[in-house]
Amino acid sequence: MPLLSKQSKNTIVDPLMANNPIGLQVLGICSALAVTLRIDTAVVMTLAVIAVLCISNTVISILRSMIPAKVRIIVQLSIIASMVILTDLILQAYMYDISKELTVFVSLIITNCIIMGRAEAFAMQNGPWKSFLDGLGNGMGYGLILIAVAFFRELLGSGTIYGFQVIPDSFYAAGYENMGLMTLSPGAFIILGLIVWAQRIIGKVEPE
Repeated sequence: MPLLSKQSKNTIVDPLMANNPIGLQVLGICSALAVTLRIDTAVVMTLAVIAVLCISNTVISILRSMIPAKVRIIVQLSIIASMVILTDLILQAYMYDISKELTVFVSLIITNCIIMGRAEAFAMQNGPWKSFLDGLGNGMGYGLILIAVAFFRELLGSGTIYGFQVIPDSFYAAGYENMGLMTLSPGAFIILGLIVWAQRIIGKVEPE
């Protein structure tokens, strides 16, 4: 018997390309621009979002029958906020330097449209296992774009990948210069725009 059914696999795979939360749904754009200067910060942010999404989705799904409809948003926010605070404390304890660089953006996971959207649209309607997989898939889809943007920004802006220099010194001696634009917000907009464009072309998404 397979570990994951076809439906469960689709729940994970669908947000990676066909229904990516950033590329197709245009959610979570702020953090995609703010924490993508280097790959390491993008990876940590991705792991934080995946953890919060998976756990909050699962908890909300378990409690969904006990949550009064009139206060469901408040309850969802309380659960998500608790997960974010716990995640932030863990980052401060074990990855303090990166935690300082991410600053408020970890806390802003609470108001991330992806987190709230999945809680309301999926976790409140489905069981814990499906909700966990939905959180995993959407978190991975979010992280895929974050890391892709960070890869090009770090490579073009600093000449490094994950902190390791990949552009030889001989290039710099010959007059090569890193693209300072990539270290600024407009550079992030350009890279993100190109990635979203490519994703929509590959996924054959028709413009609205």
